[in-house]
Amino acid sequence: MNVINRWIYSAIREYQSKYPILAITGPRQSGKTTLLKTLFPDYRYVSLENPDNRDFALKDPNGFLAEYDDQVIFDEVQQAPAIFSYLQTLVDSRPGRMGGFILSGSQNFHLMERITQSLAGRVAIFKLLPLDTRELAAANMLSADPFDQLVHGFYPAMYDRKISPSIFYSNYVQTYVNRDITELMAIRDLRQFQNFLGLCAARAGQLLNLSALANEAGITQPTAKSWLSALESSYITFQLYPFHKNFSKRVVKTPKLYFYDTGLLAFLLKIKSRETLLTHPVKGALFENMMIAEFHKQMHHGYSDESPWFWRDNHGNEVDLLLDKGLSLEIFEIKASTTVMTENFKGLTKFEQISDLPITGKGLIYAGTSNQNRLQGKVISWRDFSPK
Repeated sequence: MNVINRWIYSAIREYQSKYPILAITGPRQSGKTTLLKTLFPDYRYVSLENPDNRDFALKDPNGFLAEYDDQVIFDEVQQAPAIFSYLQTLVDSRPGRMGGFILSGSQNFHLMERITQSLAGRVAIFKLLPLDTRELAAANMLSADPFDQLVHGFYPAMYDRKISPSIFYSNYVQTYVNRDITELMAIRDLRQFQNFLGLCAARAGQLLNLSALANEAGITQPTAKSWLSALESSYITFQLYPFHKNFSKRVVKTPKLYFYDTGLLAFLLKIKSRETLLTHPVKGALFENMMIAEFHKQMHHGYSDESPWFWRDNHGNEVDLLLDKGLSLEIFEIKASTTVMTENFKGLTKFEQISDLPITGKGLIYAGTSNQNRLQGKVISWRDFSPK
């Protein structure tokens, strides 16, 4: 089995000596267990999804932490919420000992809720998302074609164990997505939820109209909001919010909906090949989704804190990705084309004209392979885009 090196390794190593507890969260099958066992081979590994371990932790947390008191990985730790308060007491009793506990979980809502309640200030939190393009390129596994890569997706198991995308995503939806969401929300009608998930996929890269989504799914707006929250907590979807600082009311203030993995997104839309994608009306939206998700993956894997946004006015002028640097901005347009036209920079030029903050970087991210410096801004290949 091939193991791909993850960029987040170095940040985890750095903070191992600075915090008594490290927490790694992210979607199921993103490689958390492999990463932890690779980075911490001398640590004992305890999965709280194991019924015996979970029962021990829930019914006798003192005895559990007496048994596992140092150099231990607690996987899916949100399954045993009772131990968080006991962990706080234990680490506070030995202030000089760092990196003794590694916590991992795939349900961000429950994990972060426990950490916030009991372990604030004692834990460094990392997000491991599906593979990013740098990681695949370093392992010589990045496709030469962006649309082939988009449909194939980025989950490590398909590369480590040579699983076909159609088989992987079919099992992923049945085994993890349906189970985790129904666990979080106690959903009674699984078919209705699956329909909702498909409707979310059809809206990827678009402004999120929650009312319209709820109506089409045949559910109430509060239900749609809670289901969407569960998808975000399980690292299936995320929202990108509009930048409207110092702008008039003429700017859009509705977020956009994206998926963390375009392979899952393509599967939900029944797009099984690059050939199908190339003639599909959602090609541009899915390519944009891939690059916005790429930004998020590289940001979290590099343990950096960026402020990503988009901008659109009511005349259709748009900036697909905007980075707020505090006293300046960087702006990017995303195009699913292998050629670059001057008009592709129109939205960036318009924004620069009306922005009251200086623009320190302008770029067009596209589906081609060449990088260029042009008068209107940089031309950046999808393979080489990086937030740094």
